[in-house]
Formats: sequence, structure tokens, C-alpha cells
Amino acid sequence: MSAPITARLLKRLRRCALSAAAAVVLIAGAVAGGAQTAQAAGTLPCDLYASGGTACVAAHSTTRALYSSYNGALYQVRRSSDNTTRDIGVLSAGGYANAATQDSFCSGTTCVITVIYDQSGRGNNLTQAPGGGAAGGPDNLANATAAPITVNGHKAYGVYVAAGTGYRNDHTSGIATGDQSEGMYAIFDGTHYNGGCCFDYGNAETSNNDTGNGHMEAIYFGNIKVWGYGAGNGPWVMADLENGLFSGVNAGYNANDPSVNYRFLTAMVKGGQNQWAIRGGNAQSGGLSTFYSGARPNVSGYNPMHKEGAIILGIGGDNSKGSAGTFYEGVMTSGYPSDATENAVQANISSVGYTTSSSSGSGSLTPGSRISLQATTACCTGDYIRHDDADTNVVISGISSSSSATDKADATWIVRAGLSNSSCVSFESANDSGQYLRHYNYQLHLNANDSTSQFAQDATFCPQAGHNGQGYSFQSANYSTKYLRHYSYTVYIASDGGSNTWDSATSWSDDTSWVIAQPWS
Repeated sequence: MSAPITARLLKRLRRCALSAAAAVVLIAGAVAGGAQTAQAAGTLPCDLYASGGTACVAAHSTTRALYSSYNGALYQVRRSSDNTTRDIGVLSAGGYANAATQDSFCSGTTCVITVIYDQSGRGNNLTQAPGGGAAGGPDNLANATAAPITVNGHKAYGVYVAAGTGYRNDHTSGIATGDQSEGMYAIFDGTHYNGGCCFDYGNAETSNNDTGNGHMEAIYFGNIKVWGYGAGNGPWVMADLENGLFSGVNAGYNANDPSVNYRFLTAMVKGGQNQWAIRGGNAQSGGLSTFYSGARPNVSGYNPMHKEGAIILGIGGDNSKGSAGTFYEGVMTSGYPSDATENAVQANISSVGYTTSSSSGSGSLTPGSRISLQATTACCTGDYIRHDDADTNVVISGISSSSSATDKADATWIVRAGLSNSSCVSFESANDSGQYLRHYNYQLHLNANDSTSQFAQDATFCPQAGHNGQGYSFQSANYSTKYLRHYSYTVYIASDGGSNTWDSATSWSDDTSWVIAQPWS
């Protein structure tokens, strides 16, 4: 009699599994259909991983809760004006970040992200990374306002990693060690990357040093080709396993790992006993693709693995910190997640509506718009940012209806999506195609885009509410405390006080605030 009973039980289990899967799809569709504050109970990533038997042991996000019951802090910010801190929580249990708290707290000053809290309850928070074998520390902290987006209609901020920025936890709980199985995913900005080492999220050494092959297992995103690469010119999702970025079973080239550059990218790596996989997809729609699934790399030291259980974000295991990228959310699990569980997680991710922030792309700052940038300091309200045809210097000077056509054109700019961060902006000359505003030695110049990552960062500026209450202030993408500022009629990126003459605190708020005016040409 035991055989018929087992068969009936199996049929019931299959029916339950199908019903649960259908419920996930239906609820995800309901969430996508309305801009709700909280997300549907039981359908968030860590709920889904738990249902699949591979519970989250770390869960990090600056944009939303990753458990339907989570009602705590997502991250902490510190403002430069008085070095006080503020936790940024969710609008309600299972909901989205309360960005208004950050905006109010950081108004009129700058803020950095000091802590990214672990939602799993295990205390695996990410804080400022210390130095390591490859580079000294402590690392820089991410500017809290450099990666504005919206999630299901709610304003939020990502973690913008410029070169030198990094987070770490060397004393974790529940993270896989040795050859134990684990999974992980992260949502990245697929347009913000470089060829530096190494923009990672995942499992790393607890000593901050390279301790050998197989001592890491982290998601990597970028276009470096030194250790491994995939098809096309990149960027690629790969696995950083220490002393190797692997795109498949072979060291070096693996044709099945494609170049991916979705604006919002889902990247996954999972590893078990002589088994690992890379998966990825568009975090805004659609499913996951499997880029590799199979045996561990055919190089000595990776089977078995020797994972140590630290967690890193934005850096390599030995604190290599030449990388760039933007992180929105990610988790690490205990156990090797099934493809079905990961597919359900992807369905939730694509349902919540990650989009670029309207705050940096609305009105006259919409990419493609022609604008002029008008000074707001009392001395200079008739002055505009312009380039000088005689050289590459960028200055402010008076422009009026009686100005020459050349002068008017020199003071006109075309707004472009930020070359290094599409949530921000770059400014192309209206009469010198391919020439952009960029800083060099802190002074602004007009230079041709040479397609390097350095140029892209130097030519990208992130709009914020104007420091003096007028217009916008434009934060340098790679120097988070510096903003576009005029000083003695020359344009710089400047801090509010510092060693350079143009960092003078006098009139800093006025000099760093700009009105978006109608284009002169």
C-alpha cells in the first residue's frame, strides 16, 4: 500500500508547487500594476529563497526591503556639515526606501553612505572597507546622492562606487566557508563600469589579502580582460574566485558569456561542490539566461573551494579598488539555489519597476535638451557658463540678446545622459560636436570625448537641489564633495572649504547653484 500513497502524495505536492508558482506570478503582476508602498507579502527575494530551502544569510539594499516583514533601517548616511548620522528606513514593512528622510537630512550639504544594513538579522552589515594587500585604506565611502532612481514610483538612491570606494565585513555570520554551497544576486547599473579591478559583491577573504586560488566567490561586473572574459567587448558578469575572473570552465575566454549592458542588470553567481553557474538578465523585464552552468574551473585550486566568508562590495578580496559600478540590492544565501527559485526572484525584481530618477532627468535637464547654465550669485546673474573658442578654458561671462552669435553658441549646451552614470548628466557643446565639459586638475575644460572611463567620470555631474535654494548644484561624479563652481569668473569643481583658492567657503552656496535657462542658441 505504500506505493499508491507515495504516488498520491507526490501528485499533491506537484499541485501545491504549481499553485505556489501561479500565486507568485499573479501577485508579482498585481505589484507591477500599481505604485504601492509595500510589496506583496511572501513574494520578496528573501521570502522566495526561504521557500526554496536556501535562506538569505545576508541581504543588502538601499532601495527597498528584501523581506515582506522587514521594517528596519536599510542604510545609514553621514552629512559633512556636522558629521552626524541618520538611518534611512522603509516607508512601511516590506516597502521602499524613505528617500525623503535622506533628502531632508542632507539638504544644503553632502552625505556619504556609512552603513548598508543586513536585513537577514545576522548582523552582516557592510561598512567602510579597511586597507588590504593590494591597496591601503580605509576606502572611500559612496556619495549618498550620486545614483538617484525610482522604484515602483518611489524615489530611492543606489550605492555609487567610484574608483577608491569600498565596503566590507570580515566578521560575518552564516556565510559559506570552505566548499559549502551558496548563491548570490545583485542589481547593478549595467552602464556604469570600467576595466579596473574589481567591482565585486560576494564572498571574500577575512584577512583583506589574496590568500590563494578558490578563496573567493563573488559576482564581478566590468570589462577587464586580464584574467577572463566573454563574447564581445564587455561588460560581462563573471565570478571572482580569486586570482581569476572566470566566465566559464576555462581560464581566459569563454564564448557563451555575453556582453550585457542593461540599464538595470540582474547578476547571479552560485557555487556548490564542483558545480557553479553564472546567470543574468534585465532587471526591468523578462527572465534570466544561464551564461554558464557546470564544473569548477579546470585550473588548480578551485575544486574544492576554500571560501573564507567575508563580504565585499565594490572591491576585490585584497582591496583592489580601481573599479567602478553602482549597486542597488543584493543577497547571499545558504545552499545552492535552484533555477526555479532564482526565476521567481527575477520575476519579483522585474515587477517592482526600477527606472531612472525623474529628479535628474525632468524638465530642461532631459537628455537631448539644449540649455544654458546661468549663475545665481548676486554679482553675476547675467553670466553663463561658456567655453572660449581661443582655448579649452571654461568661464562665466555676460550673455545678452545683443551678444554675437558665436558667444551665444559658446554658452549653449546639449544635455546628455551621464557618460559614466546615466542617472546623472554630461554637457556637450552645442557648436562643437563631441566636445564636453570635463574637469582636469579641478578646472573645467572643453575636451573631445576620448571614450576612456576616466574622461567619462570627469565629464559626468549629478544634479541636486541648488545649495542656495535656486536651480541645481552639479556634483562631480568622481569627487563626491566637489561641485561645479565659478570663482574669479573661471569654472572649477570645488569643495566647501579646502586647500585650493577656489574652495573658499565665501559665497560657496551661491557660486555652486545654477539656473537652467533657455538656450541662447
